[in-house]
Amino acid sequence: MTNRASIPRAPGSFPLIGHAPSLLRSPLSFLSSLDSHGSLVEVRIGPMAALVVCDAQLTRQVLLNDKVFDKGGLLFDRVREGFGNGLALCPHSSHRRQRRLIQPVFNRGSLAQYADTMTEMIYSTINGWVDGQTIDVLAEMQEVTARTIVASILGQTFTEHELSAMLRDFGTLSRGSYRRMFLPPSMAKLPTPGNRSYRAARARLRQTLTAAIHTRRAGVTTLKDLLAALLETSQEGETLTDDEVVDQAMIFFFAGMESTAATLAWSLHLIAAQPEIEGALHREVDAVLAGTPATGSCLADLAHTRNIITETLRLYPPGSLFTRVTTTETELAGYEIGMGTTIVCSPYLIHHQPQNFSAPHVFDPSRWNATPRTEAERTTFIPFGAGPRKCIGDNFGMMQAVIALAAIASRWKLAPVPGAKVRPGVGTVVNPQGLLMTAVSR
Repeated sequence: MTNRASIPRAPGSFPLIGHAPSLLRSPLSFLSSLDSHGSLVEVRIGPMAALVVCDAQLTRQVLLNDKVFDKGGLLFDRVREGFGNGLALCPHSSHRRQRRLIQPVFNRGSLAQYADTMTEMIYSTINGWVDGQTIDVLAEMQEVTARTIVASILGQTFTEHELSAMLRDFGTLSRGSYRRMFLPPSMAKLPTPGNRSYRAARARLRQTLTAAIHTRRAGVTTLKDLLAALLETSQEGETLTDDEVVDQAMIFFFAGMESTAATLAWSLHLIAAQPEIEGALHREVDAVLAGTPATGSCLADLAHTRNIITETLRLYPPGSLFTRVTTTETELAGYEIGMGTTIVCSPYLIHHQPQNFSAPHVFDPSRWNATPRTEAERTTFIPFGAGPRKCIGDNFGMMQAVIALAAIASRWKLAPVPGAKVRPGVGTVVNPQGLLMTAVSR
């Protein structure tokens, strides 16, 4: 094996701060540039080094071996500070137990019960739009997905004020977790306005969710949702404290809301620039729905709609990067990798490589028509990760996105507002900032 010291370092590193400016200013462009330097490239974040995996097969090697490449490293350590130690963030040592307890809530049989709630929430939002109204698309999609998560996963209702406050606080944690990745631990503890807002948002969210748990414990309910499953588990002798239940609720709420909302917003932006794709979507939903609401029973017939969501996830995977940490000495790409090394994987980078997808920068939902899909597509399409730590809510998110897009397309055409500048936001989730569109009734 080759010594780690020979791993190429990405150019553009500054003394003391490393590559932090590039990762904060234009992370997607920076990530896309790294594979020209090798299959494994070192980046510096302040005084710390991390290794970015720039090859699809090496990425798969990392994702499949979660014992050696455990969840951790710069990003996950910061996200854990904000969202706790739930299933999506916990280390290998506690993952199997948590997944075993929670998996039944997300199996295909259980998902069917959430479809009606998804339909109700999306129509309650889009039925309030007015012809000619300017829509802040990301904000609207966040409200839809937040209401769905609250109702179907947490089995809880919140007032307009409470839900708006939760949305703001989750946004603060999302942006703060990413930015804190580039701060020395000592600076993250300083009483700066950003740090105070971050800690206050975290405290408010945990208080809100803890109150919801206490309400459920005190009442009698027949709801069979995630919260019920977690509470039943703790009642059967498992050691899930209220804090542990809050950890699960925090990360499922965040992942289910932010990721799906970003995907829906990007998809509406992308199809608006492609009249042929948008027209095909309208024809499909008109034929399948025939004036009736989009529901879970329609999913099998909404092939083009699903392809649009899939292609959007390829172009703009919600998580542009995630980190792992090595738990022992190992080998990667022929290099010796020491214990405690931060490894960075990037779905965005892998999805935009021409060796993995033809014309990778082109929005082309038809690329997903081929059945069966090529081996490369099965192994390089990783918006939800892969292996033992693949997102447990992937099918939930896809179902919600397809129903929502079909519902919107059946009632509305969203046209770009002239002069609006759309740009990828910087945070743990890549969402479209500045996306204003005009709602035109169909």
